[in-house]
Amino acid sequence: MALHAPVLVLKDSLKRESGAKVQHGNIQAAKAVSDIIRTTLGPRSMLKMLLDASGGIVVTNDGNAILRELDIAHPAAKSMIELSRTQDEEVGDGTTSVIVLAGEMLHVAETFIEKNYHPTVICRAYSRALEDAIAVLDKIAMPVDVNDLGMYHDVGEAMLGLVKSSIGTKFTGQFGDLIADLAIDATTTAGVDLGQGMREVDIKKYIKVEKIPGGQLEDSKVLKGVMFNKDVVAPGKMRRKIVNPRIILLDCPVEYKKGENQTNAELMSEEDWKVLLDMEEEYIKNLCVQILKFKPDLVITEKGLSDMAMHYLSKAGVSAIRRLRKTDNNRIAKACGAVIVNRPEELQESDVGTRAGLFEVKKIGDEFFSFIIECKDPKACTVLLRGASKDILNEVERNLQDAMSVARNILKNPKLLPGGGASELTVSATLKQKSSSVEGVEKWPYEAAALAFEAIPRTLLQNCGLNVIRTMTQLQGKHANGENPWVGVDGRTGDIVDMKERKIWDSYSVKAQTFKTAIESACMLLRIDDIVSGIKKKQAPGAGAPKQPQIETGEDADTEQMIPE
Repeated sequence: MALHAPVLVLKDSLKRESGAKVQHGNIQAAKAVSDIIRTTLGPRSMLKMLLDASGGIVVTNDGNAILRELDIAHPAAKSMIELSRTQDEEVGDGTTSVIVLAGEMLHVAETFIEKNYHPTVICRAYSRALEDAIAVLDKIAMPVDVNDLGMYHDVGEAMLGLVKSSIGTKFTGQFGDLIADLAIDATTTAGVDLGQGMREVDIKKYIKVEKIPGGQLEDSKVLKGVMFNKDVVAPGKMRRKIVNPRIILLDCPVEYKKGENQTNAELMSEEDWKVLLDMEEEYIKNLCVQILKFKPDLVITEKGLSDMAMHYLSKAGVSAIRRLRKTDNNRIAKACGAVIVNRPEELQESDVGTRAGLFEVKKIGDEFFSFIIECKDPKACTVLLRGASKDILNEVERNLQDAMSVARNILKNPKLLPGGGASELTVSATLKQKSSSVEGVEKWPYEAAALAFEAIPRTLLQNCGLNVIRTMTQLQGKHANGENPWVGVDGRTGDIVDMKERKIWDSYSVKAQTFKTAIESACMLLRIDDIVSGIKKKQAPGAGAPKQPQIETGEDADTEQMIPE
């Protein structure tokens, strides 16, 4: 029998790893990522300081913020980072938990890979464990009546407890209820009723966070309206404080309209020039007349506003602001009930915003800020944050975003779960009992998944500096017979307490999303059995001819020399 030469399929330049080696590599990478941010879970968490190349610093314990800044080479570690981003975009909280849980799920799977279990078997067991875990959450979830939240002064206890638990783990946890109050206030202000006791809050669009260094953190507040970094066009002539202003919002320029394309006008005599100027003046005057017909006190435009228009407006006692951001304009419209108009000719009485109680320009630090506040039922608001330094403000803003997301989740899906690792312990105990009824080879990975859920309470205990083994045994004993699913760890003191009494809650949507994301991604990483690297990127079609070769000289190899034709 003739010997055949080996067949080369892949190029030499490609690097290929396959089999169990890949799975071990992926598991190690995922564990490494999870270990980086494991210490940032819980109220007694540590902070991480990240320095970038240009010397900027980020000091935070927000899992997503840390991972976003890290530059990571391993592909599996990159996909772990993607997890926390997904979690952040979807529910805005639980970014650390999801990484810790996914890392643990992969860690417990390692034993089975070593025993030559097929990854599909492990994944099947995990998917089954996920379904059962979500069923347990549904069983112990406690519904909340969102309508009892009312306005700010009598916010439901549960809601305040929930938001406080979510940010108790953060840097601003030390400031007590401050951030929780701001978050609840902002989200209930900007919430839109969807009926059936559900509300939607668009945090990105309608809640603006303004950070101004200086003052104390306690000076932060939610404005019943909006503020933006602008002054009136003519500070000397225009009013800077107007009570109950009538506001007109435009997104067209209040200046002479230039030709759409470049036009040249040839003038023969001086009179023609005067005629041209008169026409411009007449045009602007008409524009202003259209606007002034509605007796506004304040005109705001996203585009330019000429000196002449300024003259007409200030003569009529109208304040004007120009070149405002579109997003700010949308928020003002929502807050004061105005409609943004495209052409002054089409203005109607219903477009004028009358719900604002006060327009005022204030100087904070070196800059002027305009406030449109005291609005009746505003559907947009600004959170004004004050603090000692930019770094502190950035961290407070990150915490506030998380708190607002949690408040939004509870308005959207009003169900609560016990915090402090109690939900995970209940899930773990229930799955352990169920594992005896799982038949075949899937039983062991299913049991391992049940144990992996304990990673969250265990990490909480580690960060509290307690005796982990003794306390975990106590907790498992409390949950084993399923007598009280509400027993968990108080992350501050490390005591084993009833979560209902301590008001430590988790949001159902955050918890369910954490479990789903963690287990699905663990399954995905386990099912990778081949990594081929070194594949070159495909050139986009029609990307043009290859570049001309450069002629390099010894003296300066970077400069291209002209090639004589």
